[in-house]
Amino acid sequence: MEFFTSNILTIVTFTPAAGALLLLFYDREHARSIRISALIFTFLAFVFSLYLVARFDSSNPDFQFGLKVPWIRSLGIDYSMGVDGISLFLILLTTLLTPLSVLASWSIQDRLKEYFIFLLSLETGMIGVFASLDFFLFYVFWEVMLVPMYFLIGVWGGERRIYAAMKFVLYTMIGSVLMLVAIIALYFIHGNATGIFTFSYPQIQSALASGRLVLRPAIELWLFIAFFLAFAIKVPLFPFHTWLPDAHVEAPTAGSVLLAGVLLKMGTYGLVRFSLPLFPHISHLFAPLISLLAIVGIIYGALVAMVQPDMKKLVAYSSVSHLGFIVLGIFSFTIQGLEGAIYQMLNHGVSTGALFLLVGIIYDRRHTRLIEEFGGLANRMPVYAAFFLIVTLSSIGLPGLNGFVGEFLVLLGTFGVNASRAAFAAVGVVLSAIYMLWMYQRVMWGRLENDRNAGLPDLAGREHAMLVPILVMIFWMGMYSSYFLRPMDASVMKLMNQTQAGRVEYATNPNFVASK
Repeated sequence: MEFFTSNILTIVTFTPAAGALLLLFYDREHARSIRISALIFTFLAFVFSLYLVARFDSSNPDFQFGLKVPWIRSLGIDYSMGVDGISLFLILLTTLLTPLSVLASWSIQDRLKEYFIFLLSLETGMIGVFASLDFFLFYVFWEVMLVPMYFLIGVWGGERRIYAAMKFVLYTMIGSVLMLVAIIALYFIHGNATGIFTFSYPQIQSALASGRLVLRPAIELWLFIAFFLAFAIKVPLFPFHTWLPDAHVEAPTAGSVLLAGVLLKMGTYGLVRFSLPLFPHISHLFAPLISLLAIVGIIYGALVAMVQPDMKKLVAYSSVSHLGFIVLGIFSFTIQGLEGAIYQMLNHGVSTGALFLLVGIIYDRRHTRLIEEFGGLANRMPVYAAFFLIVTLSSIGLPGLNGFVGEFLVLLGTFGVNASRAAFAAVGVVLSAIYMLWMYQRVMWGRLENDRNAGLPDLAGREHAMLVPILVMIFWMGMYSSYFLRPMDASVMKLMNQTQAGRVEYATNPNFVASK
């Protein structure tokens, strides 16, 4: 058991990869065995992540379940992994959504074996991003997840899948290259200052916190910009969002679920994990500008979502709006705002992932996502309509459901810093209710006038298995939010202390970059 506990992060991370490796030896004609094996390995990863949550010490702000093994000694590269209150539930979210995505992919027929190999490889990459404590290892996982998502969109996507896949890769690669340059620069800066050349994030962070490593303001500025652009593109923060609607619309259902539920959170996670603690001075300096971009994204995403004729594209633009809330909370530099942002990462993954599952279910039956093609579906699919209503109310932040808690904390934290920012962000809450309820009313209520919808069957057993776990999370996170917030408290407080120096310096001299 001690071996299992000390290596739990490695086990969680590479269980899907082991499944992908096993699938290589399957005969592609054994479709049922391939599907079941993929489901088993993703479910095992989820079970192992539950053990991770159960053994997590909420009072400890430091990284837990740490594992550090020398990898490339000559370059100071280690296989280093750990988890804290910030990354814990993001790993759980990943392992929850992936088996549901496997169930959503049950109808895939073309190149089934390759499809599930890419899906399992993608899960390993995503978990690795949240668990890595070595910059080199983090970058490897960051790039690993790019390849399977490219193929999932480019091979199993819609009519414009090649365009969408290329756009996704090009945008992400631009940010990745900038981040790689910044990582290498930080490696040499730390080595020259301390005599220790390492890619260890905790070691570099410790050197910065203790004063053994001091970044000149101009250097800190350029490093921050490189990291920020990489993460802002991944979020995506306005105006770097243009790749997202195309990727969502063309991706298969599972691709959209994981893209919205997990991949976008890698950007906001990067801002919290790296940008704020490593570059606190510049983070405070740029906070007003970044908050402005977040607010523009909140309102812009909501307004564009209101005029979308395609359900999937509407949900895609709603992500731009909701992720603006997360960025706003991060750069409020308050405990409430930061905890709300992390909680909203989880909420968005659950609610928007569910929306893409629901849109995928109706697309499998009708092969269209146009809102005008529907109407009166509640008459034929009452259970589906009930599930859709709960998820819709969750997405717009109805009190008692998960979406309310995160939005409330973000607005509370932001209001304490700048009331006008909170007021503008609140407009996005109203707009989200308008476009989501409008879509629901157009699709579900009214008379069933389209004859092609008359024979649509309600949810099947497999589809219940996909949606019930998400509904449980929606109510659990809405009614018992302390279960998720308490493990974050110590880590968020530690992060706030790390950024406090930047707050003091910025308050004393807002123009310190130019003055030094």
